[in-house]
Amino acid sequence: MQKKINILNKRAKFDYEILDKYTAGIVLTGTEIKSIRLGKASIAESFCEFQDLELFAINTQIEEYAHSKHFNHKAKTERKLLLNKKELKSLNKSVQNKGLTIVPLRLFLNDRGLAKLEIALCRGKKNYDKRETIKDRDNKINLDRLKKSF
Repeated sequence: MQKKINILNKRAKFDYEILDKYTAGIVLTGTEIKSIRLGKASIAESFCEFQDLELFAINTQIEEYAHSKHFNHKAKTERKLLLNKKELKSLNKSVQNKGLTIVPLRLFLNDRGLAKLEIALCRGKKNYDKRETIKDRDNKINLDRLKKSF
């Protein structure tokens, strides 16, 4: 049975207000997918950027594959994301016009074993929005404690 791989960007939901979500494929080499299957990847500091109407994931950390000798990959490099042409055009237009950004939320393997990256069109939160998020989270924890005691 195949182990489920689900690498999250926990900081993204705190720092950004998520407007739209998309699932994109990633162009990877053989050693990169082997490292992802072992769970040796991080998308905590990564972001997405357009270059000539193509979307790339920047700062995505995929560790080198331990059992490879000569044909290993670089740990931090640009990785091309695969989306429909219509989705790429709408994302590019919204990023240029409205001051929004594209942030990876989750790196996972689908049912067929292909690596997918869930990306989101986001707007940055202000400090008071972040304080509100913390307050809501604390209230939810306290409410769950009260429910558990009864």
